[in-house]
Amino acid sequence: MGAGVQGDTIWQEEIYRILKSGNVRQVAYVPDAGHSHVIHRVNNDDLIHAIPVTTEEEGVASVCGGWLGGQRGALLMQSSGVGNCVNMFSLVGNCRFPFLSLVTMRGEWAEFNPWQNPMGHATAQAFEMMGISVLTVDRPEQVPDVVQAAFDSVFKAGEAVAVLLSQRLMAPKEWGVSR
Repeated sequence: MGAGVQGDTIWQEEIYRILKSGNVRQVAYVPDAGHSHVIHRVNNDDLIHAIPVTTEEEGVASVCGGWLGGQRGALLMQSSGVGNCVNMFSLVGNCRFPFLSLVTMRGEWAEFNPWQNPMGHATAQAFEMMGISVLTVDRPEQVPDVVQAAFDSVFKAGEAVAVLLSQRLMAPKEWGVSR
């Protein structure tokens, strides 16, 4: 297990609990192992519409469209998709949509895949460049407070916030052949 990994589903369940208790009704997501528990929970929740998307920018549009329709939403994505969204983030800024994204990080801690490193290093800057505030979590016990703070900033103050969930929270990924 990676440093800080203590019962992966405990911190993930806290994310689901915050979304559920905060009346989030739409969760867009690109399938991702780091978000698997939350994805499973929203897919089995009759009050939350789970929206699988093929690209992260579709998720941005979905969450913004949900807000226009009167529903709170959140986007679950991996850091490798953040670069795909930079142009779409202008929709969030120009229209001043409340926006919440929970981002599992790659390319920052014990990364085995060098292709993940460039975007992993640029994720926070990409969000900030587009006017989206960034909060970072690297220990499981921080998850409830940080995600709740982001949630409150988004849905009470109308802000745009991305929570970066460090690779330290998740078991290390393995891929390929051992040598």
